[in-house]
Amino acid sequence: MKMDYFLGLSEEGFHRVHYLEWGNKAEKPALICVHGMTRNAHDFDALAASFSQQGRHVFCPDLVGRGDSDWLQNPLHYTYEQYLADMNTLIARTDDKHIDWIGTSLGGLIGMILASLPQSPIQRLVLNDIGPQISTKALARLTTYAGHDPEFASIADAKRYFRSIYSDFGKLSDAQWQHLTENSIRETASGKFIAKLDQRIKFSMNKSKIAWQAMLHPQKAWEGTLFDVDLWHIWRKVRCPVLVIHGVHSDILVPDTIQKMQQIHPDVTVINIEDAGHAPHLLDESLQNKIYQWLEK
Repeated sequence: MKMDYFLGLSEEGFHRVHYLEWGNKAEKPALICVHGMTRNAHDFDALAASFSQQGRHVFCPDLVGRGDSDWLQNPLHYTYEQYLADMNTLIARTDDKHIDWIGTSLGGLIGMILASLPQSPIQRLVLNDIGPQISTKALARLTTYAGHDPEFASIADAKRYFRSIYSDFGKLSDAQWQHLTENSIRETASGKFIAKLDQRIKFSMNKSKIAWQAMLHPQKAWEGTLFDVDLWHIWRKVRCPVLVIHGVHSDILVPDTIQKMQQIHPDVTVINIEDAGHAPHLLDESLQNKIYQWLEK
């Protein structure tokens, strides 16, 4: 595994986007794995290690404002447009004409949008518990913890906190929770621990939602958060095969949405995870094997 960064560009100037690279360039397409709203590249450590041993070249970025990537000066610049631009730079960094994409939650939305564009390099898309429609109620629940992480007196305190707010990830061992925690925090000069996350992303969440509504439903833009996020017109433009991983207890991706996705798109495979909500962790070897086999079709 190699750590590196590239320079993304915003109206503030350049910023560093950190990523982990697993394996080496191969005949198979490079695989990009992108985390959820408040997470980081290390969520894919186990999957990336396994896939790279099987010949895949894997890239796992920290989106700007997360993990070891830079933070933006203005939190309102944490937008889909910025994430898309940064990930396009990462795609170029792979030096592959075609790639596969695994995205959890926000990472899945970014992948879906990129896959919908003309001449998209994404040839296979894995969406981990995300779809083209998200209810306002579910988004409101996310905002209750996104960007509200406290200061921790110890790693053990941080682990207890993460086990609470991320309980929907499913069944993780104590060692897996420890790995998740240690890679989600950093120690401050005072000896406390804080999340490796710009807590101000909470200010950008509603802005991003309203921006999508303004673009998709101009007549309703003024009503803002009263309407679900509706990206069905983007979903209709996705042409590549799609694998959907669904946490059965998820409020972000619900069965009705999956059914509509399958009605619109002719090549959608679904894996249901019984003991998870939003969003299933990808640490289980049997699930990793199913994802790998689907990618190799």
